[in-house]
Amino acid sequence: MSTNLFSETASAPAVATEPRGLITALGATVLLALRNYLKRKAASKAELVSRAEFCAEMLAARDRLHTNHLAILEKLDANHRELLAALERLATRISALEAGLARVDERTRK
Repeated sequence: MSTNLFSETASAPAVATEPRGLITALGATVLLALRNYLKRKAASKAELVSRAEFCAEMLAARDRLHTNHLAILEKLDANHRELLAALERLATRISALEAGLARVDERTRK
């Protein structure tokens, strides 16, 4: 056993690459690339839509959006009316409390 760290050690024998393995790997790579290319090409054939169909679909979508918009506006109006009614009830209650407090204040001044 040598204590010299920098001494040359026996190197592992060079591994001979087999051409059959290399050719097999290359063939598999080509097949995968070809399969992906054909899959992409087949998926790119989309069905075309005529101008009339497109316009009809856009009008239908616009009508749905308009209907939803109107429903939201009606709901907002109902909530607004409900809040105004609650505010009016509270204003009436505060006015009654202020009147009662004013009477109590007059009684205590005398």
